[in-house]
Amino acid sequence: MKQLKDLLYKVSIDAVIGTTVIQVNQLQFDSRAVTSGDVFIALKGTVVDGHEYIEKAVSNGAIAVILEDMPDYQSDEVTYVKVASAHAALAFMAANFYENPSKDLKLIGVTGTNGKTTTTSLLYQLFKKLGYKTGLISTVQILIDEQVVPTRHTTPDPVTINSHLAAMRDSGVDYCFMEVSSHGIDQERVTGLEFAGGMFTNLSHDHLDYHNTFAAYRDVKKRFFDMIPSSGFAITNKDDKNGAYMLQNSKARKLGYALKTYTDYRAQIIENQFGGLHLKVNDKELWSKMIGEFNAYNVLAIYACAMELGLEELEVLEAISQLDGVSGRFQYFTTAQEKVTAIVDYAHTPDALKNVLQTINSIRTRNENLITVVGCGGDRDKTKRPVMAGIAAMLSDQVIFTSDNPRTEDPNVILEEMETGVEPVDYKKTITITDRKQAIKTAAKMAGPNDIILIAGKGHETYQEINGVRTDFDDRKIIASMLKEFNK
Repeated sequence: MKQLKDLLYKVSIDAVIGTTVIQVNQLQFDSRAVTSGDVFIALKGTVVDGHEYIEKAVSNGAIAVILEDMPDYQSDEVTYVKVASAHAALAFMAANFYENPSKDLKLIGVTGTNGKTTTTSLLYQLFKKLGYKTGLISTVQILIDEQVVPTRHTTPDPVTINSHLAAMRDSGVDYCFMEVSSHGIDQERVTGLEFAGGMFTNLSHDHLDYHNTFAAYRDVKKRFFDMIPSSGFAITNKDDKNGAYMLQNSKARKLGYALKTYTDYRAQIIENQFGGLHLKVNDKELWSKMIGEFNAYNVLAIYACAMELGLEELEVLEAISQLDGVSGRFQYFTTAQEKVTAIVDYAHTPDALKNVLQTINSIRTRNENLITVVGCGGDRDKTKRPVMAGIAAMLSDQVIFTSDNPRTEDPNVILEEMETGVEPVDYKKTITITDRKQAIKTAAKMAGPNDIILIAGKGHETYQEINGVRTDFDDRKIIASMLKEFNK
């Protein structure tokens, strides 16, 4: 049990009604979860305002309420703490509640539009392979050394983050690698954490439905690097024009990695094929199972991070050469007889889709057809829909536009918006099939010997969300089943 006054350490407080010398059971920001002795934090969200549920939380047993706006009625039995930001208050309180576990680990955050999941997952694999107890907080899963915890958000809420970091600390974990999303930064989910280092992968068109402008999106990412203390490091992709911007005014030790720019950590692609990458990394040669220029950046990033964390270079290079790719990231299947190759990738932004298609085109001989199946998610940034469709049509021989996760939108409207981005010269390449399973099946039927099928957008996801309902759906299982037909 913790005292409220101790949990409020570092919280910017405007006013207090009642006493803070009280024992706290748990922190809650969902009034339905409140039980006797809990503190309720009233968060203002994009859809729901927690202030509307203060009375419900009090009736459920809340002994204190953290809020930004005082209610007209205050119970004499409840403490009310008015703060500048309830989101920031929750983050600091969660860190204090779990005794600031990030200080007892080497916590490394990775941010950027693309590559966060691959970079953090590869770092987890690398450090595990080298014998360290390691944690992971990513889009795909949360790992407390080898214990798997399911996740639904790129950056979880502060209570979840700190509870997992505390479990890692108590399990003797040495390093934790964490995806840091722009939503997570903006909503103060990583506030109060102490990072030993941070990494920037790249920045391109995404989440403008939330941030409104690219400049706002970029500036939110930069705030993460402003958080890193002088004892930590900040590693940025110097080939990205936003890389240097991320490091402006950062107190951390500043470093760079690049394929095309002279900087601290450099790599050169010697060979790129479906079998993997042959790289020269800081004058030492390395073979990786990963494919494509974008993965060369990911490999270089994890090498740079390992070096800054003081690991032995040759051991790191050897371990990197043994690392497997990340599920749903350029994951490919090949039939034995017809030699049809199917690739499943999470590419759901224009830049990511372009990278994957350019990688495939750089490897294939052009005697094969490239058939792309792609959609765009509902209730998300609409401006990228025509852009992604145009890229798919331009860089593929055939394209099937289909549903991704329509969520609450009409999938046919999404597809119509995508089609507006196709250049007239590419119209004949495209067809539209709303049902995603049928679209994948059609792609498999269209494929001839040695052809390549790219299924983009969902990657590792094992569900499809339509009208708020999630049903089982796994691109990998579906295409694997379709490709079995070629072997009969």
